[in-house]
Amino acid sequence: MDIVKRIFLALLLSLFCQMAIAETININTADKETLMDIKGVGEKRADAIIAYRKQHGPFKSVEELATVSGVGEAIVEKNRENLTVGE
Repeated sequence: MDIVKRIFLALLLSLFCQMAIAETININTADKETLMDIKGVGEKRADAIIAYRKQHGPFKSVEELATVSGVGEAIVEKNRENLTVGE
Protein backbone atom coordinates (compact mmCIF):
# COMPACT_ATOMS: atom_id res chain seq x y z
CA MET A 1 0.00 0.00 0.00
CA ASP A 2 2.91 2.33 0.72
CA ILE A 3 4.14 2.04 -2.87
CA VAL A 4 0.70 2.98 -4.20
CA LYS A 5 0.72 6.14 -2.08
CA ARG A 6 4.19 7.05 -3.33
CA ILE A 7 3.22 6.56 -6.97
CA PHE A 8 0.07 8.61 -6.47
CA LEU A 9 1.99 11.44 -4.81
CA ALA A 10 4.63 11.36 -7.56
CA LEU A 11 1.93 11.66 -10.20
CA LEU A 12 0.30 14.57 -8.39
CA LEU A 13 3.63 16.34 -8.02
CA SER A 14 4.38 15.80 -11.70
CA LEU A 15 1.02 17.22 -12.72
CA PHE A 16 1.46 20.23 -10.43
CA CYS A 17 4.92 20.95 -11.88
CA GLN A 18 3.62 20.80 -15.44
CA MET A 19 0.85 23.24 -14.57
CA ALA A 20 3.30 25.61 -12.88
CA ILE A 21 5.67 25.55 -15.87
CA ALA A 22 2.96 26.50 -18.37
CA GLU A 23 3.14 30.26 -18.09
CA THR A 24 0.63 32.68 -19.50
CA ILE A 25 1.81 34.59 -22.56
CA ASN A 26 0.60 38.12 -23.13
CA ILE A 27 0.30 38.30 -26.91
CA ASN A 28 0.39 42.11 -26.78
CA THR A 29 3.76 42.38 -25.04
CA ALA A 30 5.58 39.10 -25.77
CA ASP A 31 8.80 39.26 -27.74
CA LYS A 32 9.55 36.96 -30.67
CA GLU A 33 11.16 34.22 -28.57
CA THR A 34 8.26 34.18 -26.11
CA LEU A 35 5.71 34.04 -28.93
CA MET A 36 7.59 31.00 -30.26
CA ASP A 37 6.70 29.22 -26.99
CA ILE A 38 3.09 29.11 -28.22
CA LYS A 39 2.39 25.61 -29.59
CA GLY A 40 2.35 25.81 -33.38
CA VAL A 41 4.10 29.19 -33.59
CA GLY A 42 7.56 29.24 -35.08
CA GLU A 43 9.77 32.07 -36.24
CA LYS A 44 7.63 33.11 -39.22
CA ARG A 45 4.36 33.11 -37.28
CA ALA A 46 5.96 35.03 -34.41
CA ASP A 47 7.15 37.63 -36.93
CA ALA A 48 3.62 37.79 -38.38
CA ILE A 49 2.13 38.36 -34.91
CA ILE A 50 4.56 41.19 -34.20
CA ALA A 51 3.89 42.75 -37.62
CA TYR A 52 0.14 42.52 -36.97
CA ARG A 53 0.53 44.30 -33.63
CA LYS A 54 2.57 47.07 -35.24
CA GLN A 55 0.00 47.57 -37.98
CA HIS A 56 -3.25 47.14 -36.00
CA GLY A 57 -2.29 47.95 -32.43
CA PRO A 58 -2.74 45.64 -29.47
CA PHE A 59 -5.02 42.63 -29.63
CA LYS A 60 -8.39 43.24 -28.04
CA SER A 61 -8.99 39.55 -27.40
CA VAL A 62 -7.16 36.24 -27.64
CA GLU A 63 -9.57 35.25 -30.43
CA GLU A 64 -8.25 38.11 -32.59
CA LEU A 65 -4.93 36.24 -32.81
CA ALA A 66 -6.66 33.87 -35.27
CA THR A 67 -6.84 36.71 -37.81
CA VAL A 68 -3.05 36.82 -38.11
CA SER A 69 -1.91 35.26 -41.36
CA GLY A 70 -0.73 31.70 -40.72
CA VAL A 71 -2.07 31.42 -37.17
CA GLY A 72 -5.73 30.47 -37.43
CA GLU A 73 -8.30 29.22 -34.96
CA ALA A 74 -6.71 25.81 -34.39
CA ILE A 75 -3.57 27.33 -32.88
CA VAL A 76 -5.63 29.71 -30.75
CA GLU A 77 -7.76 26.82 -29.42
CA LYS A 78 -4.70 24.69 -28.60
CA ASN A 79 -3.19 27.53 -26.57
CA ARG A 80 -6.21 29.46 -25.29
CA GLU A 81 -5.59 28.66 -21.60
CA ASN A 82 -2.03 30.03 -21.76
CA LEU A 83 -2.74 33.23 -23.69
CA THR A 84 -3.86 36.65 -22.53
CA VAL A 85 -4.12 40.19 -23.92
CA GLY A 86 -3.77 42.00 -20.61
CA GLU A 87 -2.52 41.83 -17.10
